[in-house]
Amino acid sequence: MRRVTFSRNLTLSLSRTCRCYCKYCAFATHQAHVHPPEEVLERLDAASRRNVKELLVLTGERPEVNPLVAERLRGWGHEDFTSYVRWACEQALERGLLPHTNVGVASREDYARLRTVTASQGLMLESAAERLMETVHAGSPTKNPRVRIEAIEAAGELKIPFTSGILVGIGETEEERVASLEAIAEIQRRHGHIQEVILQNFVAHPRYYGAEVADIAADASEKRWATDPGHDAGESTIDWPAWAEPVSLEDMKRLVAECRRLMPEVGIQVPPNLSDWWIDLVDAGATDLGGLSANGDHISPEHPFPSPLQVRKRLRPLGYALTERLCVYPQYMNDEWVDPGVLDVLAARYPTFLPRRPGFAAASANGNGGGPALGSGDPVRRAVERGRDGHELTSEELVALFRETRPEAVAEIRAAADELRAELSGDVATFVVNRNINFTNVCTVGCAFCGFGQTSRSPDAYEIEPGEFAERIREAVEFGATEICMQGGIHPDYTLEHYGAWLRRAKEVAPEIHLHAYSPMEVHFMCERSGRDPDYVFAYLRDCGLGSTPGTAAEVLEDGVRNRISPNKLPAARWVEIIEASHRAGLRSTSTVMFGHIETPEELAEHMRVVRAVQERTGGITEFVPLSFIPYHTMLGRTHGIEEISDAENLKHTAVFRLALGRTITNLQASWVKMGLGAATEALRWGVNDLGGTLMEESISRMAGSQHGSRLEPEDLIGAARAAGRTPAQRSTLYEVLETY
Repeated sequence: MRRVTFSRNLTLSLSRTCRCYCKYCAFATHQAHVHPPEEVLERLDAASRRNVKELLVLTGERPEVNPLVAERLRGWGHEDFTSYVRWACEQALERGLLPHTNVGVASREDYARLRTVTASQGLMLESAAERLMETVHAGSPTKNPRVRIEAIEAAGELKIPFTSGILVGIGETEEERVASLEAIAEIQRRHGHIQEVILQNFVAHPRYYGAEVADIAADASEKRWATDPGHDAGESTIDWPAWAEPVSLEDMKRLVAECRRLMPEVGIQVPPNLSDWWIDLVDAGATDLGGLSANGDHISPEHPFPSPLQVRKRLRPLGYALTERLCVYPQYMNDEWVDPGVLDVLAARYPTFLPRRPGFAAASANGNGGGPALGSGDPVRRAVERGRDGHELTSEELVALFRETRPEAVAEIRAAADELRAELSGDVATFVVNRNINFTNVCTVGCAFCGFGQTSRSPDAYEIEPGEFAERIREAVEFGATEICMQGGIHPDYTLEHYGAWLRRAKEVAPEIHLHAYSPMEVHFMCERSGRDPDYVFAYLRDCGLGSTPGTAAEVLEDGVRNRISPNKLPAARWVEIIEASHRAGLRSTSTVMFGHIETPEELAEHMRVVRAVQERTGGITEFVPLSFIPYHTMLGRTHGIEEISDAENLKHTAVFRLALGRTITNLQASWVKMGLGAATEALRWGVNDLGGTLMEESISRMAGSQHGSRLEPEDLIGAARAAGRTPAQRSTLYEVLETY
């Protein structure tokens, strides 16, 4: 799954007064223009109410060259324009907005002054062709490539996360375009501060003759976001100047390829409002769409940005996930690149965008992590030893294990988990031949982590017809399935009897099939609809044919994180109550955790405490299934900048889960749907003894953006077990071994 990023921002054109006379610019004016403080505060307050994360501060270059602007600045208590920009950025930070400034060419000292109040800054190189100083850049001495390169260099020396780029179609040749990218790449090689390069195609603009471009842009944006047109940028009716060069899609594709070749580590941004070809450039390798500003494009105000929803509708059918980012890219979110005061705002307001702690090199096949053994007094060593011996680990010990990154420590965690696995289940690696049936995706809960559920009005909503349901059961039996796993959305029209009917239909087709069905959330809903308690509901479902209960809907059993990711879901205590009622009814259950999103190690530790306590009270849990979060087509992934957890971190967490459970739950399952069959095979060395099921038609992970398929053959799982040096065995839902290979 490829992600395409954007920033949710709002533009503040603090001053349009500019000392340059660029021939293509409709933004700059040589009249006195600067927003007074009261207007700035009003716009910042509006931005903070609109879920905006970035404040894009656009300005003309050195507007204080205009004496009226200079006089106004002095009247507001500012000795120069940089002081005023700093003040605006400070006000933005107080409101939780991260400033990105583009003030044109400035002195090294001015960039340094802004560094303390910005998350990132930017300056377009535009072109490295000096001959353009005689045409499009005549009268604009700071558009000289040497001057701009020096400014971008200064930002690199100051370690400022930076955006640059080129303007295509202003009279340069194709060779000069590539030379411009090469110049940026050389700066990046020396300083490493270029986080993204913009490839911006020139479009002709009208002159606005004193009109406020911010108002034009905001009006155009409001109309576009409200009407959802089926096109992007329309054909311009403005005559092109003689110095301009028309730009083709093929021209832009070649530049995307050159940018990727020269700077593979740098984001490639293409504006989605200046042409209809932006989606073709994404296909060609562009990674970012810039700021989809709620108040439009102040540089090209008659070309409003599409809304994030409109962009997502275009991208998703093509297999791309649109994801928010901040104006500063993750690799720069540390105190080397960002001022501590700005970093504090970032951490307090947008913690999920912070990159995960550095991963580790997975231990080699012989179990050697590549580092020295831990000392006997190391607290992680003590926690590992206690977990290996089956003792219940404290919250502090579990937190330390979840946070651990030292290769030698992770190697010991792995080895201990693998030893505990061998003690509990031997060298057999099991799997079940089963089929998933999600009978409806209509759901009223609205979990932020879910890409599966739909409202009843959605064109993607479905409910399986009884005849089709029966056919799927027959297909599963012919495939050799011993289990049907059934779950669905929380359909507002369903009653307890509806859920019973699905079970009876399955048993009518296949009386011997084991029905593993209905999450605690579904059972909670049945209780609410019927007015009955969980004991009654489980007795009813068991009489209808229910054989066991999936312990899903657990996510993280700590109400703080549950309220953040799914406030409408049942609380942790209710999940426990329903699982224990299942066990009282003689119905075994599984247990799960969903990790790798916004949860903290402390919240994961609490989850493991809860699961272990349930098992110690009832003994009814057959297996524990870690489910790593798939972010791509989910609200949580789109709006919180969450990257999919790495295989290395996934494996480490899996081993910690084994140690946290001790000897209470024998079976630990790897979800090949979430992590892929390769990582699931490797997980057999990290405490796992079960590879799950064949599934046949898994939908929930696939709808969230999983790329690991929805079905495996038994031979696939047999091969995975053998690849890990284990004995494959088919099992039943309740872990009776049916056949050993």
